[in-house]
Amino acid sequence: MPAAVDTSFEVAFWFSDRALNENEYLQPIKLQYLMFLAQSYYAVAYDGKRLVPGVFVADVVGPIEPSIYQSFVRGRPNIEILGTELDPDVSSFVDSIWRRFGHHSAEYLAKLCRRNPAYKEALKRGRRAEITLDEMRSSFIASKETPAVEAVVRPKVMRTHKGNAVEVKVWVPRKVKPTS
Repeated sequence: MPAAVDTSFEVAFWFSDRALNENEYLQPIKLQYLMFLAQSYYAVAYDGKRLVPGVFVADVVGPIEPSIYQSFVRGRPNIEILGTELDPDVSSFVDSIWRRFGHHSAEYLAKLCRRNPAYKEALKRGRRAEITLDEMRSSFIASKETPAVEAVVRPKVMRTHKGNAVEVKVWVPRKVKPTS
């Protein structure tokens, strides 16, 4: 299943720019935790779809996406990404992640991510073991340690021509079992 964005850098740059706009220093490790939370919650909210095409691994510091981690370890990398504007639905989603978790310290997010069952299981398999998307999704659905997806991803609210608030959601066709 394809990811919602072309590269992991698109979401990493979005978080980095958002922190900069709010005059906040975004440590590279905090970026990793936000990316892990975003990927996990996206899989829960969108029935197993990937937000970013990256792979998360279990490291002693917590779950990381190695390419993004290495690229941001000395600050924001100076690379050009084609089509840096996120799709409005993706932008709204990562904005929800930022609003829910962005104000927390790296230490708080580290504890939250390290308590995650998917991370723990991958770490048992060894340092740098992959945390699969299915493991991430299952653990965030079942976990009592992390907020439910409804508490994190808020629906987009727009106004009608009369000023009434309405929720705007992406249309997802219902699944129909084929008749035999």
